[in-house]
Amino acid sequence: GVTSGNNTFVAVGQSGKILRSTDNGSSFSTVSPYYGGGNSYGVTFGNNTFVGVSNAGRTGRSTDNGTSFSNVNTPLLSYSLNGVTFGNDTFVGVGSTGRTVRSTNDGSSWDNSTVPYPYSSLYGVTFGNNNFVGVGLSGKIVRSTDNGTTWSNSTSGITTDLNGVTFGNNTFVAVGDSGKILRSTDNVSSWNNSTSGITTDLNGVTFGNYTFVAVGQSGKILRSTDNGSSWDNSTSPITTDLN
Repeated sequence: GVTSGNNTFVAVGQSGKILRSTDNGSSFSTVSPYYGGGNSYGVTFGNNTFVGVSNAGRTGRSTDNGTSFSNVNTPLLSYSLNGVTFGNDTFVGVGSTGRTVRSTNDGSSWDNSTVPYPYSSLYGVTFGNNNFVGVGLSGKIVRSTDNGTTWSNSTSGITTDLNGVTFGNNTFVAVGDSGKILRSTDNVSSWNNSTSGITTDLNGVTFGNYTFVAVGQSGKILRSTDNGSSWDNSTSPITTDLN
């Protein structure tokens, strides 16, 4: 995972590795891991705090622009945390078997949230228009309108794994295996299929400058400038998976 805040980029990954850059990603330096015993799968920024999530229910927080991280355990030490986001002064993490956690004190401590689907792992989470939205296994989409305290189902209409979700221009966009892309313009009440033109797995998606960008298997990069309605291939110089 990778995120930015306070003119700093922070990336996390295998074996707890953490990197940071203060020159717009031109160069990176290593940071001591908060949990070296496992992999870090996601990182986000909010309230001048970087928060990362890992397997074994571990999280890390940094209040010095990613220079150092401290380990904070959640109640989910038997579960993997796969994604994390921030909104309304709340950090929300999602993970294996549909588990979710939330923190209202900048990642200093975490509480369990209501588990809507105890057997469907969640791989990604985002925030927009006072909605937290998680996506995952077999097309599962869940939403919370009370800052991650409780969750309800949002019908996706598909059974394909969804790996990432983001928000921009009042639009939620989710991406997944076999080139699947879904979009919602009604605050996650309903979802529509958006033709990607590919059958390659898509692993991540983000938004900036009125453009959605999705990345995936074999170096695939897609872009949309019409709020996810249509997508074009963007030439990638590599064939390595992008996550």
